[in-house]
Amino acid sequence: MDQALAFLKVMGDTRAFDMTPSDAVDPGWHSFVLHTQAYAAWCDEQFGFFLGHEPKATVRTRPLIGSVVDRVKAAGFYVDEQLWGAAKECNPPACCGDGDGC
Repeated sequence: MDQALAFLKVMGDTRAFDMTPSDAVDPGWHSFVLHTQAYAAWCDEQFGFFLGHEPKATVRTRPLIGSVVDRVKAAGFYVDEQLWGAAKECNPPACCGDGDGC
């Protein structure tokens, strides 16, 4: 969940709507969105707008996930590389998501 919150914070703060969570991080966003009132209030408090979730809007690729990881790190958040499929011992396609480019 902490990885999903860090991802959302970076995406909302920078309005970087080209970002996508990894396959392992996305369920955290789903869990939060299901609590619609709390999620909407958090979005309004953090960003001043509702950050909608578009399932499968972007195919996850290793370069895209790498870019997201870099942005989350640059914002000062801890990144659990196992959850992002960015760990050195990660063997594609098992780690980084559902795209062909992993």
